[in-house]
Amino acid sequence: MGRDDPRVSGLDAEMARTPMLAGVERTVVARLASMGGMHRYRRGTYLFRQDDGAAEVFFLVSGRVELSSLSPNGQRQLHATLDQPQFFGEFGVIGEMPRTTAAIALEEASVWTIPGHEFLDFLLGQPPAARALLRALARQVRSSEAFVEDLLYLDLKGRVAKRLLQLVSPSLEELPEDGVLVPAIVTHADLASLCGGTRENVTRILSDFQKRGVIERDGRRYVLCNVAGLAKLAGL
Repeated sequence: MGRDDPRVSGLDAEMARTPMLAGVERTVVARLASMGGMHRYRRGTYLFRQDDGAAEVFFLVSGRVELSSLSPNGQRQLHATLDQPQFFGEFGVIGEMPRTTAAIALEEASVWTIPGHEFLDFLLGQPPAARALLRALARQVRSSEAFVEDLLYLDLKGRVAKRLLQLVSPSLEELPEDGVLVPAIVTHADLASLCGGTRENVTRILSDFQKRGVIERDGRRYVLCNVAGLAKLAGL
């Protein structure tokens, strides 16, 4: 891991494209970018571990980072695979809570970081960013509630279909066209942890989807060939 000049070319532009900073003046975003520092993480390096203190906020510039956690019985739960420029780790800072997930670099990653107290001071002076962050927190709470409902009312096949759709669309109210490519490499084990099932059962379901022409493989990624069919299985 190395530390570089925080004034990386294009960093403020990438930050300005995020929902949190979309309503903030570009000069203010540039000032925020200059307050932090750049780090490079080699593949397999932890950015932070579950239960660590939340002392920093992160912004992924390039590479891939996985967020996952371990349950008390040692079962791994995938939360997200980040492969687009975005902030992460901010909720632990805002809540002054230990990290609920671990973050590990799946490939060499460039990541900007800022001390948590400086990030909070920035938010206090930028109401649009603070409101956007509150919206993101509300969406996360809604997502957690929806996952519990899925476990109660959807069978595993329906949950797999729904998770595949959620991987390609931020809103299930506006589904993409057939042929959309799942943007990140998602393994059978990843889907199992996202759906609350076993890898073996999820593998059988994915094989059935492929036989029925609902999905297909493109290298290591999935293509959703019949979005309406998946939506029907997901109860949408």
